[in-house]
Amino acid sequence: MAQGTQVAARLDRFFRVSERGSTVRTEVVAGVTTWLTMAYILFVNPSILGLGGEGLPFDQVLSVTALAAGAMTLLMGIVANYPFAIAAGLGLNAFVAYTLVGANGLSFPEAMGVIVAEGVLITVLVLTGVREAILNAIPMDLKRAIGIGIGAFIALIGLVNAGIVTPEGPTPLAIAPELTTWGVLVFVPGFVVSAVLVTRGVRGALLIGILASTVLAVVVNEWKGETIWANGVAAIPDRIVSTPNLGLVGDFSFGFVSALGWATALAAVVSVMLSDFFDTMGTVIGIGGEAGFLDREGRLPGIKRVLLIDSLGAVVGGATSSSSNTTYIESAAGVSEGGRTGLASVVTGVLFLLAMFLSPIAGVIPPEATAPALVIVGYFMMTLVRDVRWQDPGIGIPALVTVLFMPFTYSITNGVGAGFLTYVVIAALRGRAREVHPLLYAVAIIFAWYFIHGVV
Repeated sequence: MAQGTQVAARLDRFFRVSERGSTVRTEVVAGVTTWLTMAYILFVNPSILGLGGEGLPFDQVLSVTALAAGAMTLLMGIVANYPFAIAAGLGLNAFVAYTLVGANGLSFPEAMGVIVAEGVLITVLVLTGVREAILNAIPMDLKRAIGIGIGAFIALIGLVNAGIVTPEGPTPLAIAPELTTWGVLVFVPGFVVSAVLVTRGVRGALLIGILASTVLAVVVNEWKGETIWANGVAAIPDRIVSTPNLGLVGDFSFGFVSALGWATALAAVVSVMLSDFFDTMGTVIGIGGEAGFLDREGRLPGIKRVLLIDSLGAVVGGATSSSSNTTYIESAAGVSEGGRTGLASVVTGVLFLLAMFLSPIAGVIPPEATAPALVIVGYFMMTLVRDVRWQDPGIGIPALVTVLFMPFTYSITNGVGAGFLTYVVIAALRGRAREVHPLLYAVAIIFAWYFIHGVV
């Protein structure tokens, strides 16, 4: 008992727990809460990067997803001492799977090379202080539009994975002609359960929804006495715990430059960088404000350490083939439980590392079971719509272009590029060219070349 008290006292001193008005117990509860709200990424990330069985192996992606999230969240807690958790970013993983690999024809190692390059670039920008300068160059409404577009894109991916939406119909996108499939049967109850739990504020709502849908899929498989899902999906696993398969660690290549050409490759890196850029800044400032961390000028003390770790998360994510890792808005769940220090992040990080050993369970989960989580995460990101100044056509039209191009062209790059180009052209032709930051002109030129050169 005395030893436990000493450990608690040391943790209190190291993380300044009492100084920030918290307790060790509160921090532990906050860390567990954050993990519960974002543990769905362990199943959703492999589903997206798996490309319906044609991409990376589910169990291996789960292992590296847990490894990268655990390591970077621990680092955030210990070095930055903030209750911010890091994991593979939704939207960024979709960019890897559906744009870089699916549309541009890159191999997964080459696509992960794009992520590593983006992470290195952001790290340099953080160390030189340029990241804040670029952040200030882009209008806030365009930053919000990027998040909204990614949300719509993720929701569409969820509906496609569920078998609800299909490109095979009289229109470019249509409702599947057959909605009485077992996949749809698994999706609908999972979506209802997840939605109801989210509206009730239940922690881990998306994770519970995924697990409930998976159980239903297993029951259906057993009841029908036939393999509706192949390769061990929706089947009772022969074991629960196994040694993590980390074969994807280090499997990245910079061959994307020669494969795409320097202009398209640069556009791809910039696209990921911009998305990573603004998602993190918005998340950190938003949660920091909720927790009372911001100073009178709205700045977060020690933000450079936070941004540096987040930038390194992109490098680690690409190097482990888990896609770019970024600070999660779900960290707000832990903050709402009273988390105020990095100790909460340490708890979350440890739980992610333990999850590396659960790949046999993860391999059971069908894509229809993770689809509800994708749709609801899309909802979370779409809430930014209310903050865009739609009454100003000069910003509303570029924002709309950004939002529409992402899901309808299945490309985050196209959405970002089209939105930025539209904004710069409208501003210049309406006589407000001086209001556009020079850095934004540079980015627009890159995207103009990208579209003129031809989208692969």
